[in-house]
Amino acid sequence: MKFITAILLFNCVNAFAQDSLYKLGSDSYRKPNVPKGAVTKYEWYSKLYNNFREYYVYVPAQYDSSKPAALMVFLDGASYANETGEWRVPIVYDNLIAQHKLPVTICLFVNPGNAVKEYPENRFRSTNRSVEYDDLSDKHTLMLITELIPEIKKQYNIIADAAMHGIGGLSSGGIAAFTAAWQHPEFFSKVMSHYGSFTDIRGGHNYPSLIRKSEKKNIKIFMQDGNNDLDNQFGNWWLANLQMEAAFKFKGYEFKFEKGSGTHNSKHGASILPESLIWLWNDAK
Repeated sequence: MKFITAILLFNCVNAFAQDSLYKLGSDSYRKPNVPKGAVTKYEWYSKLYNNFREYYVYVPAQYDSSKPAALMVFLDGASYANETGEWRVPIVYDNLIAQHKLPVTICLFVNPGNAVKEYPENRFRSTNRSVEYDDLSDKHTLMLITELIPEIKKQYNIIADAAMHGIGGLSSGGIAAFTAAWQHPEFFSKVMSHYGSFTDIRGGHNYPSLIRKSEKKNIKIFMQDGNNDLDNQFGNWWLANLQMEAAFKFKGYEFKFEKGSGTHNSKHGASILPESLIWLWNDAK
């Protein structure tokens, strides 16, 4: 028993040691003379879900209201918008837009819904997160494209072309991002999934089969995961992402899968975020 315990402890320590290998690059830090965009926090009551959520809007310094901007939506928005956290998306966008490596983009950071306005300190614990993110229906996507995004468009000029609309998320947010494009490719054509939960939480394990059997859709996908990701009663995250990769390859989708050795966290995805965004948007005009 002691021998088995020692092996398990070694494997656990080794997995977390792999996470420590991933470090943020220069484009994830503030640089002198790079124009700084603005991030504004709002709150939204969704009639569709009858709940509340916080959201943030990033507007780059280069935004010109006479010219329509691209749109990128990030689910679990508080995590991605945090400039002192792991993702630091506003900083990354400031740097890459200044380098002309990304189009001028309005970023919408959306948190999952909560039953009341007293949000949990950890926004990942919002009451409606799994209901909204792990469900394979288009209800959450409709909330975005019929409620929230029209509200943003009242203030900002966003291009109508689906080729200039992207959506991303992590874990359950990763599968939710794919669901948004899968259900409404006429609105979202670019997907970014970080260690996506394509497992049997609410039927996500069915996606590889659905992809193989359905007509190919106009979706471009970036994926990231580590081979030490979760393995529990809902499935094996690494194997689930490999199944998604195989289905995309079989069907001829344009996709990229960055494979690492990390666990179920943001360290690997955040360390390659600038390069990931550049690849996802390299066809932007």
